[in-house]
Amino acid sequence: METTLGEILITKGDSVYHVSPEANVLEAAQMMKREKVGALLILQGEKILGILTERDMLHRVVAEGIDPAATKVHEVMTKDVVVLKPSLTVREAMRIVSDKRTRHLPVVKDGHLLGMISSGDLTHRVIAEEEGVIHALYDYIYGSYPA
Repeated sequence: METTLGEILITKGDSVYHVSPEANVLEAAQMMKREKVGALLILQGEKILGILTERDMLHRVVAEGIDPAATKVHEVMTKDVVVLKPSLTVREAMRIVSDKRTRHLPVVKDGHLLGMISSGDLTHRVIAEEEGVIHALYDYIYGSYPA
């Protein structure tokens, strides 16, 4: 059985870094640097209004020569946020990451934000699962597999 996003969140935790839509881009960038994350959710209460990614800041602020201290997050955030259900498998989520060309995905159930999954989280899980299979096959081939 494949791992679900809900199972990843159990081990990863449910902390989600976020800012208000009225925060300025400089404050958001400083938070991203401090927390070592590549995206922040833009929340109003529990409602997801958007997401601000490193790419958003690069393309919509830096490359345009806009002052990040004078620019509100809601002016440059991505408004159409792709959200996932906790019941999705890792492989299903990876397909969405690839199709939608996004790296940070909030996990939502019944309108409630459960956490955030990144493409890195998905990749780490796939690698761990494949390493487990490789070790089991190795043990089977060389005789230490449980009978």
